[in-house]
Amino acid sequence: MTATEDPSARTEPPERDEPRRGRTIKRVAALFGGTLLAVFVVMQLVPYGWTKTNPPVTSPAPWPNARAEAIARTSCYDCHSNETDWPFYSYVAPMSWLVRNDVERGRDELNFSEWDEEDAEEAEDAPEEIREGRMPLPNYRRIHRSASLTDEEAAILIDALEQMADDADD
Repeated sequence: MTATEDPSARTEPPERDEPRRGRTIKRVAALFGGTLLAVFVVMQLVPYGWTKTNPPVTSPAPWPNARAEAIARTSCYDCHSNETDWPFYSYVAPMSWLVRNDVERGRDELNFSEWDEEDAEEAEDAPEEIREGRMPLPNYRRIHRSASLTDEEAAILIDALEQMADDADD
């Protein structure tokens, strides 16, 4: 038997790097995953977004018809009223931060639960926001498909908001 035929005389390179490389990748992945988990847990300790309030309705918006009000309740009230439905993800950071910020900004801009002259003036701008597709917010519509307005619903809501703004001017 020659040296080339002897199995113990083979000189193939050893497979020494493959197991190490696999262990290194697993370690890096575990470290990365652990870091992400730790950051997520720490984010839950940030108090912003913990408190969710729905103040009382002091002066409801004077909707001209029930259909317009129903459309607004489905598409607008979560951000533009004191009747916010706080979904489960609004309690988990970082979504809780985004949701609370959107609700605070929405209520500041136009609040259907505290209707007064200022809100009636803001209602004058709302139809344009709806026509341009800026309201409801695109991010909100992605999560809440029922908030998307059909052309007919948008027209009903726009007409109602314009009527409400006109009635306030009288």
